[in-house]
Amino acid sequence: MFGIHDYPAFAVAVIVFLAIPGPGNLALITSTGKGGVRAGLACALGLMSGDQVLLWLAVAGVATVLTATPAAFKMIQWAGALYLAWLGWKMLTARPGSGPVLKMRSGHYMAQGLMLTLLNPKAIVFYMAFFPLFVNPDTHRGLTSFAAMAITIAVITFVYCATMVLTVHHLAERLRGSPHFTLWLERAAGLMLIGFGLRLAL
Repeated sequence: MFGIHDYPAFAVAVIVFLAIPGPGNLALITSTGKGGVRAGLACALGLMSGDQVLLWLAVAGVATVLTATPAAFKMIQWAGALYLAWLGWKMLTARPGSGPVLKMRSGHYMAQGLMLTLLNPKAIVFYMAFFPLFVNPDTHRGLTSFAAMAITIAVITFVYCATMVLTVHHLAERLRGSPHFTLWLERAAGLMLIGFGLRLAL
């Protein structure tokens, strides 16, 4: 279908990729908890934009360059891991009542989501290594096939992110009366980011 090897498996792989705990999910949760549905959706657009950038970079041949130059790939992995660990540490050590570590202000949600995706080694690995496995060389239609893959990823990502945002917003509204909710959210997200960064580095 569209020159994609096993299209249903490709769609399932995208869903599984999205569901794996990582900075993208944390960004959605934090954005929605602090700024509501509008902030969560803005962050989702940033994540989706980052996905599209990585996908088309893979199409342009960046995957070949990174495969031929392992040192460059390692540098990208370390940069992403250090960035995630740094964000996690700031969230973990933030004082109650201090400004949000991720700078969740109007106009910044989308940019933050974009940056997290572009520096996320999990996303880089998917698009530079795993994503090309679904290209069928016998039935491939060039840009048409890549466009079909890009649209599929965008649609699935939007549905997943919108569902996540609405769910988190509902829970946040119910728990917002608790004075410890925001602090708990910061600490939990910080620990997860540090753990994720360390796992990537090691």
